[in-house]
Amino acid sequence: MINVATRNDEEPVVQCRMAHSRPVQGPRAAFLTAEWRHLVMLNYEVDAALLQPFVPKGTELDQWQGRTFVSMVGFLFLKAKVLGLTVPFHSAFEEVNLRFYVKRNEGGEVRRGVVFLKELVPRRGVAWTARFFYNENYIAVPMGHDAEIGKGDAASTVSYRWVYKHRQNRLGLVTQGGFALPEKGSQEEFITEHYWGYARQPKGGTVEYLVEHVPWQVAMARSIEFECDVERLYGKEFAPYLEKPPVSGFLVNGSPVTVYKGRHLH
Repeated sequence: MINVATRNDEEPVVQCRMAHSRPVQGPRAAFLTAEWRHLVMLNYEVDAALLQPFVPKGTELDQWQGRTFVSMVGFLFLKAKVLGLTVPFHSAFEEVNLRFYVKRNEGGEVRRGVVFLKELVPRRGVAWTARFFYNENYIAVPMGHDAEIGKGDAASTVSYRWVYKHRQNRLGLVTQGGFALPEKGSQEEFITEHYWGYARQPKGGTVEYLVEHVPWQVAMARSIEFECDVERLYGKEFAPYLEKPPVSGFLVNGSPVTVYKGRHLH
């Protein structure tokens, strides 16, 4: 277990600002609607060369102040509907993923997006759907979670657990202070304000899809917990980075989200 303070003194203090919805760019068809809640985000600085082999065609690495990050993210997937329909036994579940950040220029608009290296869910049907429609690297494993959300400035405690190849793994944190919108230009804003997903395809192409939600509020971590067989789950090249304490950690309140149908980039 690692217990560390997860914010450097030089980082800006989070302050409130007016929330706004991310506009949809042109007519699009919704594929999935849901609520994403209690997002635990642990962020690690890595060498950009580590991620270059995973960057989808048509995109480039997105960096914050010249630094490259990956994030371990655990959250609750609630009220899920696919094409407007609730799938029995698949509407509420946990997810844990490892992701990094890219961007793409589309007609002068910079689209900031996320690439998932691996996503864990407890439902085989969810994993199959994501692999079939988006070629995302989902796998199904036994999972669970614990969440105690404090009111106002009271601390919140959230953790996610899973079993992979007979080994117990855990991701969690305890917050300090209440939730607030990230300060503009902060690391917290960079991590949370990515509204596009990009997935590499088997024949070398890229699928782009929009994820719409309001800007999220965050609560900074007082301590974190991350127990994982990194080398077995993500590869030995990630172990030197993920086995160290993260550079930051925070809890995101979450919101309803809409995931739109993907399109192949040309």
